Amino acid sequence: MSKGKCALSMTAFVLLVIGGLNWGLYAFNYNLVNMLLGSWPTVEKIVYILVGLSAILAIFSCRCKACQSDAGSCCQ
Repeated sequence: MSKGKCALSMTAFVLLVIGGLNWGLYAFNYNLVNMLLGSWPTVEKIVYILVGLSAILAIFSCRCKACQSDAGSCCQ
């Protein structure tokens, strides 16, 4: 884990990358999350909820001490 970021921020970043890639592929009629988790609709829905929550966290940025120390914010 990189210095100055908490586990929650790093997890949110990974989920945002997954969500962004999925939207990019969706433009070509290819839903990666559905392809991987389509047989588990509940898990698929949970992934979409977590990606949405990650976006909210990124908008408001993490306020924990690990993220505020050294780097100044989670987005740097």
